[in-house]
Amino acid sequence: MESRIKHHNLLVSNLLNEFVKTEMLNGLNITPDHFWKSLSIIVNKFTPENKNLLAERKDMQFKIDKWHKDNKHNKSDIKKYKKFLKEIGYIENEVESFKINTTNIDKEIAKISGPQLVVPITNARFSINAANARWGSLYDSLYGTDVISTKNNADQKETYNPIRGEKVISFAKNFLNEIFPLKNGDFTKIISFQINNGVLDIKLNNNNKTSLKNGSQFIGYTGNPNYPTSILLLNNDLHIEILIDKKSTIGKTDPAGIKDILVESAITTIQDCEDSVAAVDSDDKVLVYRNWLGLMKGDIEETFIKNEKKITRKLKSDRIYNDPRGKNFSLPGRSLMLNRNVGHLMTNPVIIDDNGDEVFEGILDAMFTITIAMHDLMKNGKFRNSLTNSIYIVKPKMHGSKEVQFTCDLFSEIEKHLGLKTNTVKIGIMDEERRTTLNLKQCIKIAKNRIIFINTGFLDRTGDEIHTSMEAGAFIPKSKMKEQKWISTYENRNVAIGLESGFLNKAQIGKGMWAQPDEMLAMYKSKINHPHEGASCAWVPSPTAATIHAIHYHQISVKNQQTQILKDNKNINFDDLLTIPIMKNPKSLSTDEIQNELDNNAQGILGYVVRWIDQGIGCSKVPDINNIGLMEDRATCRISSQHISNWLYHGVCSENQVMETMKKMAKIVDMQNESSDGYINMSPNYDGVAFSAACDLVFKGRYQPNGYTEKILHDKRLEFKSKYI
Repeated sequence: MESRIKHHNLLVSNLLNEFVKTEMLNGLNITPDHFWKSLSIIVNKFTPENKNLLAERKDMQFKIDKWHKDNKHNKSDIKKYKKFLKEIGYIENEVESFKINTTNIDKEIAKISGPQLVVPITNARFSINAANARWGSLYDSLYGTDVISTKNNADQKETYNPIRGEKVISFAKNFLNEIFPLKNGDFTKIISFQINNGVLDIKLNNNNKTSLKNGSQFIGYTGNPNYPTSILLLNNDLHIEILIDKKSTIGKTDPAGIKDILVESAITTIQDCEDSVAAVDSDDKVLVYRNWLGLMKGDIEETFIKNEKKITRKLKSDRIYNDPRGKNFSLPGRSLMLNRNVGHLMTNPVIIDDNGDEVFEGILDAMFTITIAMHDLMKNGKFRNSLTNSIYIVKPKMHGSKEVQFTCDLFSEIEKHLGLKTNTVKIGIMDEERRTTLNLKQCIKIAKNRIIFINTGFLDRTGDEIHTSMEAGAFIPKSKMKEQKWISTYENRNVAIGLESGFLNKAQIGKGMWAQPDEMLAMYKSKINHPHEGASCAWVPSPTAATIHAIHYHQISVKNQQTQILKDNKNINFDDLLTIPIMKNPKSLSTDEIQNELDNNAQGILGYVVRWIDQGIGCSKVPDINNIGLMEDRATCRISSQHISNWLYHGVCSENQVMETMKKMAKIVDMQNESSDGYINMSPNYDGVAFSAACDLVFKGRYQPNGYTEKILHDKRLEFKSKYI
């Protein structure tokens, strides 16, 4: 066990202590003694309340389980069920209408709608790439994905394929024609650009001159006004930069010399300490905090070998332009970064309190990530993150308004100890737990002076739906879940309540992840629904996906959509949220249907867990049973494990059938990973830590607090590290 040092009433790992003393506080007006004394006070003050909140969750779950057992013949009586949930405080008292009062919000959150990246902060390379994904090449994003067809010899080759390139350019110029139409002609006819007296003059191939229909869309350029090297355009608060170089490989083939089109893409990035990471001890937590420190100070770097070349990733600088009259201005070169802390449930052995107990990890994350973000406020780094001197913390897995109040109180206490102004720390509330969904308005009101974000997420929300209503019956197959009325009600109500509470032009309303990073055409066709439904941001799995999804925010004005939603004021039936998606007749499922569902869930669990336990990878592209790469994190693991647990409990399948399925799928996962360096096979012995962890998630899933996977995964990862690392 790692040695520790005593700080007030805390036993702190030496590794963390050294990080605080030599790295984290360097440049801040905070001494190590003050930091540790403050943390000790905060831990003592908030630990009992944290425990009480978890006890309340457990008590409510016990009562809900009992109600379902006692009312097996009244499953469809929504009025009776709702009355019961109100009696136990699961559904809270209604609150009067209000508007949020959050101030000092950066425009990336308050004003600009666009894609949002979520990235594991333990992977420095991914974190840097995500932050740099504020701008992306439209040509590269199209060329490298299935958005562009391979028909008629337009396939991707080892060297540049001009046939495919022509398709890319055609797509891109059609996009420009749609969003930035010309008074006459179109972008395929342009042979040159010129800036005259603040106006963008465009010459066509028939020697006629034209300009943009909406001249205000032209806002800047680089280079000589007579021979600009780029043209900067604006639509729906998003920028497009047309790059011009007639000597470049692509530019010399283009009549206007256009070599690429840069799209403002990932407007915000959630640097994640939670579901996409595997942080179980001091080594892991120091890595989490060190990378966040590097992002806040701007000096984070990552060097790696690609194609036998050494590459170093760094954060990009801001972008400099001339406005139409020739005056310099700049635009951010990086996404605005938010930090997702862990929830209220887990503890971590990195610090032990005076009672010999591990300290709650959510308290640690708040104290450490807020302290680190002070470097940005004090302008200690190369770049600024927040220009309004705010710190953005996304808080997941809160259950109802009491837990939101706990987080707000914790932030207030930290602000007091660190000398920050009240409400410097902003909060994002993830509406992904059933109790928060039912009480979303109450949760927002509690945080009305801090809130900057709410979102919906199918995976965690459905995982909690299954666990909360485990006793109600056997749930429908996972593939049919999105067809249910409660899901659409949940999605629509989230947007409606956010807008009613004053989120328009003030805070983000988010939608969930596109989980198939290789299926960009399908994403391009479907994810336009998110801005159409009033979401000001939506999660994407990669910088490339961010660039493609950004097209949708040019095609649809989210502000207009939100204004219309407010005007329509459609009535949303609250009771639809209480309709539990259980099967009326589980016996109607065929043997093949049951086995296919088990195969799909088991394969996803094993493919994710084996990397989590053996390699400490908290988020990765895992091939599914059909070898389609899916982005998996603990939310996907939660829904899959809870679904099998539910079917086991209600006799849809047997323990023997599930175990045989797990073994069968372990062989498939092994084959899918046979070329992966460092991979440890689960078959044929099935006696490894990873396989054991996956089985525990399924066979012990019904007994896990709220159906979360963290406790089992943390314990098993620590077991693996103690044996093999």
